[in-house]
Amino acid sequence: MVDIFYPLQWIADKLTYEVFGIAPDTHLGASVNFIIYDVMKIFILLAFMIFVVSYIRTYITPEKSRKILGGKKGLHYHLLASMIGVVTPFCSCSSVPIFIGFVESGVPLGVTFSFLITSPLVNEAAIAALWATLGLEATLIYVISGILLGVLAGYLIGLLKMEKYVADFVYKVKVGDQSKKPEELNIMERAAIAYDSVKDIVGKVWIYVIIGVTLGGIFHGYAPEGILAKYAGKGNPFAVPIAVAIGVPLYSNIMAMIPIVESLIGKGLPVGTALAFLMAVNGISLPEIIILKKVLKNELIGAFVLIMTISIIFTGYLFNIIL
Repeated sequence: MVDIFYPLQWIADKLTYEVFGIAPDTHLGASVNFIIYDVMKIFILLAFMIFVVSYIRTYITPEKSRKILGGKKGLHYHLLASMIGVVTPFCSCSSVPIFIGFVESGVPLGVTFSFLITSPLVNEAAIAALWATLGLEATLIYVISGILLGVLAGYLIGLLKMEKYVADFVYKVKVGDQSKKPEELNIMERAAIAYDSVKDIVGKVWIYVIIGVTLGGIFHGYAPEGILAKYAGKGNPFAVPIAVAIGVPLYSNIMAMIPIVESLIGKGLPVGTALAFLMAVNGISLPEIIILKKVLKNELIGAFVLIMTISIIFTGYLFNIIL
């Protein structure tokens, strides 16, 4: 990654220290250099990942997904549902209607939750931003853990047999065929769809990227070294639960949070604690719970939040041990 993005670091150095004339050994210089470099890197990887995943998505429709998963049980179907969740649209309101369509068409509730859990946790934009800021290793860990979290949490919800706690109207809704006959698209048409997705998603998240990188840059340049290692490091046995507790009620776009987390890790926050915080923000945030309350009863929401919270805390502790 360092070799690939070396030209971007050169540009950031040129702009910061020569064009803007900021001294390299100052807090301001460190912050501005961080902001310029990360903004360029995130946008490049963001466009690349969105294009690739959107191209793959032209082969998959919600209707096809329902047909594949309908009535199927077993851990491998939970894994398949989680993988489908990875390539679902980012920054859209499609989660609830897809959830309704899955349940209505006979997809087991636990399998549906595997999709619902992984979909917001792992998407092309988050992968690109993580890759750009935390590196390939941390990104792979986050993606794999997000998928496994969806599989295991969905499986547990299935074992609890909580179908009666889905709102009654969900079973009565008939979702029409949303298939666009993807087999009829040629390469150029798929590429055009992927390009449109890049414009659409980047157009929606660019401001969050800039805000997040700017805040991260300020923290990177001015925060005292080691302050987080002291209060939220491995020596604090409650660091991970505290991070998760802070993340759940937080209302923020994941794109704004990733650069901040990068800066926090650079100042001493353990990677596992940081990833647990990200998962809490993205997987069990208060806004998502409010949306889910429209189709789920309190008992099922409570089970979902409890399972997710315990799983994320466990994941945070595990990564802090192995990394």
